[in-house]
Amino acid sequence: MAKRKLQKSKDTSAVLGLKQSEQTEMIRPQKCMFLYSVAALVVAVCVGPLTAQTSAPQKHTVLKMDEAFLTVHNELDIGVAVYWMSERCYQCLYQQLGVVTAGQSPGQPSSVDFAVGTQHEITLQLNSSTDNQELCTVPFHFGEHGNYSLWVKNLNNSSMVNCSIVTDADPGNSYIPILVAFLIFAGLAVASAIGTTILGLDVVRAVLFRISGSMETERLINSELGSPGRPVSLAADNILPPPPSPSKRLRSLDTFRGISLVIMVFVNYGGGRYWFFRHESWNGLTVADLVFPWFVFIMGTSVALSINSLLRAGSTRCSLLRKIVWRSVQLFLIGVFIINPNYCQGPISFENLRIPGVLQRLAWSYLAVACLDLLVARGHLDILTTEAWWSPGLDILLYWPAWLCVLLLEIIWLCLTFLLPVPDCPTGYLGPGGIGDMGLYANCTGGAAGLIDRWLLGESHIYQNPSSRVIYATHMPYDPEGVLGSINSVLMAFLGLQAGKIILHYRDAHTSIMSRFLIWGLLLGVISAVLTKCSTDQGFIPVNKNLWSLSYVTTLACFAYVLLVLVYYTVDVKKWWSGAPFFYPGMNSILVYVGHEVFEEYFPFRWRMANTQSHAEHLTQNLVATSCWVFISYMLYRKKIFWKI
Repeated sequence: MAKRKLQKSKDTSAVLGLKQSEQTEMIRPQKCMFLYSVAALVVAVCVGPLTAQTSAPQKHTVLKMDEAFLTVHNELDIGVAVYWMSERCYQCLYQQLGVVTAGQSPGQPSSVDFAVGTQHEITLQLNSSTDNQELCTVPFHFGEHGNYSLWVKNLNNSSMVNCSIVTDADPGNSYIPILVAFLIFAGLAVASAIGTTILGLDVVRAVLFRISGSMETERLINSELGSPGRPVSLAADNILPPPPSPSKRLRSLDTFRGISLVIMVFVNYGGGRYWFFRHESWNGLTVADLVFPWFVFIMGTSVALSINSLLRAGSTRCSLLRKIVWRSVQLFLIGVFIINPNYCQGPISFENLRIPGVLQRLAWSYLAVACLDLLVARGHLDILTTEAWWSPGLDILLYWPAWLCVLLLEIIWLCLTFLLPVPDCPTGYLGPGGIGDMGLYANCTGGAAGLIDRWLLGESHIYQNPSSRVIYATHMPYDPEGVLGSINSVLMAFLGLQAGKIILHYRDAHTSIMSRFLIWGLLLGVISAVLTKCSTDQGFIPVNKNLWSLSYVTTLACFAYVLLVLVYYTVDVKKWWSGAPFFYPGMNSILVYVGHEVFEEYFPFRWRMANTQSHAEHLTQNLVATSCWVFISYMLYRKKIFWKI
């Protein structure tokens, strides 16, 4: 193995990154929400006591979450310097873990205890402390709260050094709380499905009808309006509410939006402090990296349907433009002044006010895509010919000016990203800086994207704690919702807009709609494979949430189209699923998102935990908090309260 450069750290724990953000129809949603609330309570009872820890021998070091004990035993007659590097850190410098002095005498090794991270596999490198010569390297994936020994000795009294890791105490399984929570929610989902099926049987519906009819008769007889001598009408239309008028609103779109929002709330609350529920440090994807682009995608879909509906209703384009601009301004101001993360540091200060953000990114994407659609949208699509040879491409060809604008935006992004000179950094640099790339470009985090943000907004007005600090130990401010990435968020929303155009052009032709969704998913997947070379770090443009890279957008749009097909088929085509419980937060998305940010530190969304280093307690708290917002959105839906801006 090629010898790597070494870099010492004054604070080992910080460098390790161990602190790595009709009557029957009325019964069904009530039953579903009841079961969902019960699930949250059962999780709190069943998962809460699980600590996923194994009793370990007493050590001087107190283990935290995602840590394990490692005792290094040195039997050599020279001191040993221990270095480490995460398997997820691409082309990184080794970081010093500590030094173990030479063995005192044969059979009496010198020993030192360390706390090591357990989230990812790490490679330990042992060097001579005198001349820094590499002795051995050991890749190993430690388990949470396990005890391990690393023995360093000469092999058969020769000059060759042998390094071996022995498990002294087995680690606990920190994923048991997730398994328990999944089984509880899955079991209640199955129970809900079985209950819904039973309620749909004709025999059961007849029994419910008779019971409700008898109760209604008794109520009328005993009420002040009824009297024994007065005939009572028991017509069906007096018992059951009138059938709802058919609605053209697709439940699958609100369900898709709700899925994105619920996962977003869960990961924002902490996701049980599991690494895969947090944003990836740089290249790659985790669950937390999926949901925001999906929300942007479905926003674009809704824009297409909304503008078409308003144009058909007779609204003028000028009036719609005013509404679009005003809504964008509202979203931007809410993001800057209401849910700004700077409030965590006390009263807001304009000297370090963060300007970019999630709602700010949504505001810009909505403004750009809605204006583009307003430019080319047609109110009446039923008068268009479908007999020409080019008619299968109507959903694209009719809107070529908008496509041209988006392509020009992408050209601008590519030119700025790969051609803009960045001082002291390689042109076209897409890396994290810090200890990545062998530490050669420590101050180049984000390349051109970081430079543009610092130049336009100033270092004090962008995000100060990017996820790249976790593994790559960067120290430069960098904002994942920065200016340059906003161009690709427009592309993401525009791809969602295309999904809306497909729905509009093919209306109730379900097969055509789903086949086109799948074709778009396949096309975007192929583009992603080419851009990334099917690898995490080796591609032309890696998948990167911090940069909102082009491959990140095409990959997440591919996933979005596939997920939309599944939801559309099960909810709107076959009607196997009502969309509950995700449908309800999807109908009140802005209120749920703003509310979960504003009331994050209030009960029942947060409380003091008995053990803050337990995945089980964090998972319980985060699931209960998320379930509360789902229940709140359900109650608002029942009361017909929707916050629209």
